[in-house]
Order: sequence, then C-alpha cells, then structure tokens
Amino acid sequence: MLVKTYGAAIYGINAYQVTVECNVQPGADYLIVGLPDNSVRESRQRIESAIQQCGLRFPGRKVVINLAPADLKKEGSAYDLTMAIGILAGNETVRYERLKDYVVMGELSLDGTLRPIKGVLPIAIEARRRHFKGIIIPAENAREAAIVNDLEVYGANHLSDVIKFFNGEKMLERTEFNTREEFAKNLNQYPFDFADVKGQEFTKRALEIAAAGGHNVIMIGPPGGGKSMLAKRLPSILPPLSLEESLETTQIHSVAGKMRPEDALIALRPFRSPHHTISDVALVGGGTNPQPGEISLAHNGVLFLDELPEFKRSVLEVLRQPMEERRVTISRARMSTEYPTSFMLVAAMNPCPCGYYNHPTIDCTCAPGAVNRYLNKVSGPLLDRIDIQIEVIPVPFSKLAEQKVGESSEQIRERVIAARQRQMERFKDYKGIHCNAQMTTKLFNTFCVLDEPSRQRLKLAMERLGLSARAYDRIVKVARTIADIEGSDNITVDHINEAITYRSLDRESWGR
Repeated sequence: MLVKTYGAAIYGINAYQVTVECNVQPGADYLIVGLPDNSVRESRQRIESAIQQCGLRFPGRKVVINLAPADLKKEGSAYDLTMAIGILAGNETVRYERLKDYVVMGELSLDGTLRPIKGVLPIAIEARRRHFKGIIIPAENAREAAIVNDLEVYGANHLSDVIKFFNGEKMLERTEFNTREEFAKNLNQYPFDFADVKGQEFTKRALEIAAAGGHNVIMIGPPGGGKSMLAKRLPSILPPLSLEESLETTQIHSVAGKMRPEDALIALRPFRSPHHTISDVALVGGGTNPQPGEISLAHNGVLFLDELPEFKRSVLEVLRQPMEERRVTISRARMSTEYPTSFMLVAAMNPCPCGYYNHPTIDCTCAPGAVNRYLNKVSGPLLDRIDIQIEVIPVPFSKLAEQKVGESSEQIRERVIAARQRQMERFKDYKGIHCNAQMTTKLFNTFCVLDEPSRQRLKLAMERLGLSARAYDRIVKVARTIADIEGSDNITVDHINEAITYRSLDRESWGR
C-alpha cells in the first residue's frame, strides 16, 4: 500500500516541504531514495527497534521510501518519525486518513522515545504556509513550534503516542503559547547591568554612543582594565528587540540547534564571544552541511572578539564583507545558502605584547617597534569598519572602593532608544538603513553637513593630531550620533570635539 506523510528540510534559515512516500508491497527489501544522507539511511535500525518496542512488527515485506522532491539532499535523523508512521500506515497498522493534515518529524531512540530535533521554528512556519492543520514533534520542541499562530502543535514523548493519535485511541495534549505575552515578560531581563561598573565614565559614554548609532567599537587597554566586563553589558543598553527581530533571531538559533527546551523565544539581544582559536568556517558559517556561524548567531545583537590580534588573520578578513552587506552567502556545488549577519562588532585588545603600553603605573617592557607590529596584526580594512576606537584605562583603587552606584543600563537605554527613534524617522524613506552607522555616501552628504566652525575644527584636529583620511567619515558619523543623543538637529563644534576623542588608533603618535 502506498501512503504519504509529510516533513520538512532545512536550507539556510528556511524550511521546505518534504513528502515522504512509503510503499509497502510484496517482496523482501528496504530502499530509501531521494538523496538521503547517511543519517537517513541508518534510520532502519532505529525505526525497526522503536516499532518492536511498541509491541508491533516491522513489515516483513518490501519497503520503498521516496523523499520528494528527489533533487534536494535530505539530512539528519529528524525523518525517523515521518518514515516510521509512513511504514506503519503502508502496512495498515496506522490509519492514514489524517496523515495529510499534519507535518510529523522527530528522531527515534531504539526504545521508541522521541528525541529533540533542530530547526523546529522554520518547520512550523512552513507547515502553516502550506496550510497544514498541525504539527507533531518531540515534546521538548513543542514550545518553540507553538510560537507560530494558527497551527495546532502536539508534543509527543514516544512513538506509541503518535500511533494512538492517528488511530484515534488517544489525544495528544496541544501546546499553547502566548507569543506576545511571553515576549513582553522576558524583554530586557539582562543578567548584567552598567550600574555594577565602577568608574570608566569615558568608556561607558563611548559605548552609549556606539549603541545609539549602531557603531562598531574597539577597546584598547591593559589586562584587568574592564574591557570584557563592559562589552558583556553592551546588549543591555541596546534598543529592545522587536517581535519580528526576535522571531528571526530565534529561527537562526533553532536551525543551529542552540535552543533550550525552556527557551521558546529569544527576547534578549544575542551576545556571542568566540575564542580566538575559532576557524573561519565556524565564524562565518558553512561546513559540509552548511550551518550558521557565530556572526549569524550574533544577528541583531553583539559579536565580541576578545584579544583581537590573537585571531588568525584569515579569520578576521572574512568578517569584512558580512559586516558591510549584513548577510553572508555560503555557496556549494549543489546549493547556495544565505544567512543574515546584522550585528555590532565589539573588539578588545591589549595595546602591546606585554599589555602595559601607556599604563599609568606599570612600565611597558616591549622592544622598540613592538607596539606597531602588534597593532599591524589587525588589518587596516578591518579597522576601517570600526567607527569608535577608545583606550580603556584601569580604574584606580579610590574609584573601586566607592559605594556610589553608577547609572543603570535602563537609564542609558532610554537615551539610546530616543536617539534611535530620531534616526528611524530620518531614514524612514531609505530601505535597509536604520541607524547612522549604516549611512551610504549619498546619505552621509545629505545628513552630515558641517557648518564652517565645525569644518575648521575638524581640519585643525586632523592636521595637529595626524589623523588618517579614513578617520574623517567616522568622526562625522559619530558626531551625528552624539547630536541625536542630545536632541540636536545640527552637528556642532562640541559634537565634533567629542567624536575626535574616539579615534585613538588613528593618531600618528599612537605606538611611537
């Protein structure tokens, strides 16, 4: 008997319907066709054992399974449940009348228990788009799938539960989820707060400006100066995720298998901090079976690269295009996959190999020229994409001992949100432009016009401080953001003065 069950295949962050055609007929063979990978081919042993654990017999006849469309590669163990139900229905052990209404997916253990799978959210979105009545998946994935409205979501713990459901012997409990209520409850519940930071007012101000304008930041300072501590708190002052951004971020983490059963929806901006030994594939994504990399997992959030010069140069260079285009395309012979990569880059580094160049109390022991050689490990084109460069000076004991509580992340975030709203209004007619850091040359010439005093001040600073040519655009963009924070329509000399202080590495005197 020929029956059809339905699943989905993941490509990029989207899912595509897969029809599993099972034909049980006289003979003695077991064939799976339709470009299955090894995980799919190995499913027979899992399926046969799981069926036996349910007190049923695996068909002693010829079983032919086709995964359609046959020209798309099918990967992973998530088709176990889909094929098991199809085989039992083809053997007339399971009633087939309701199979057309449900997407059924899950990995089977040898005892019939259902194990969680990756990519449940995009699968549920595709099921709703295809007008299926519902989706049956492992219980651990049910909350994640229930985010999707107008779709019945049933979580099952065992193959026998699914068999009884289709035979009308037992109803599965439908998983309900109030997306907006859950999203609002978890919004901005960050574990770190700027109120915990003692001193570092200059750096906190720079990070506020970076958050307000979406600017990339690099912090240079000695060990123990607080660079990592400050970076971890940056997501807490960024504007809250919108529901649309939250769903998109959740999709990426779902496909990568990073979702925990209790985390149905990502309501906080991601913070990713890969180790400096990371490979370029792990950072940007890819592999034999393409998966999102760290830059995609940081989408709508922060990517923190600590000890920047210690990263392999090839790893840092592959960052340049995704930072510019806010997406990365992974191309293979048979397919091409695109992942979004709209993140804020925050980098931290020591000023020299020993770590104490420009330290107020400890002498640097590096040889002459070592500081420049150390800095040159980071390429000019990458630094060109970082708007704010700041020195982080260690906090003296007198500041650390103070009982005074600093400004909270919530207070800073209010100013950041107000500045972002001005930018959203400014760029409302320009698709894909949401903040000052994303301005094109045309928009820069339109919205960053300097008056004569500001122009003369910038010219004087570039001449006296030896600022490089690439610093010009960056200073003006940052000045535009400072003006937005202060509610000013025009860029003034004060805004230019402050923006100049955030270009430490561009000064000729640095490292000499």
